[in-house]
Amino acid sequence: MKQQLQSTERNTMKASLDKGRFGPWALVTGASSGIGKEFTRQIAASGINVVLVARRDALLAELGRAVSQEFGVQYRVLAMDLSQEGFIAGLADATHDLDIGLVVSNAGTANPGEFLKLDRQLLQATLRLNTTSHLDIAHYFGRKLTERRRGGLILVGAMGAENGIPRITNDAAAKAYVHSLGEALHYEFKPLGVYVSVLAAGFTNTPVLEKFRFDPKTMPMKPMSVEQCVSEGLSGLIKNRSRVVPGRLNRIMNALVPASLARKMEADMIDKGLASKSAGARA
Repeated sequence: MKQQLQSTERNTMKASLDKGRFGPWALVTGASSGIGKEFTRQIAASGINVVLVARRDALLAELGRAVSQEFGVQYRVLAMDLSQEGFIAGLADATHDLDIGLVVSNAGTANPGEFLKLDRQLLQATLRLNTTSHLDIAHYFGRKLTERRRGGLILVGAMGAENGIPRITNDAAAKAYVHSLGEALHYEFKPLGVYVSVLAAGFTNTPVLEKFRFDPKTMPMKPMSVEQCVSEGLSGLIKNRSRVVPGRLNRIMNALVPASLARKMEADMIDKGLASKSAGARA
């Protein structure tokens, strides 16, 4: 079974982006690590130049050099904080000379914990990053893409967000907004030649997941690799699917597990992870 799963993952990674539709440039936010970093690699593997956006300049520059050397593409690094109001003006100014055909709006974070114990200013800053940044990017680049009459937009969400997830209450609610925004834009942009997909990622092996301190032994399934998550996301975009849930088991659970049960399972996992984190801090 293990060999079969590995073979399936390799096959999904063969999807190649059409540079005529999605090139010559792509822009990826949250590109310094995790899903955004892998999007950058797989997009560059199709020969599309990449604009890397995140806060950590050094990590972006390192990634840019790596994909340029490996795939022969050009890159541009833009270090900025997308949780700050008005960031879109700087992003627009820094990319106005580029013909961008693919935008991956991936920047986001999570702050697990009991809602009333979290700082309200932190919640508001997180909400801006997890919602308003996607809105601003979709609005500005949506106009650019529809003027081209071709291109693609991927909004990165989270599986099960619409159900509400305790202990990441604010974060899950924000992802529900992203899902609604993306699926509506899929309908609006389709006749204008622009593909829009929401990537409803499940538990994926990224630095954000480390905040939860999950024990893999107690999780209902092993976290997905970023390689598989991103490859299925790009394959879904190529097929112009409005929503992509990566992973066969994730799709089965998403379709069959009642929302109330899924909510309880997720809350129990997060509680165990937070308890482990608290115990480690006291040790």
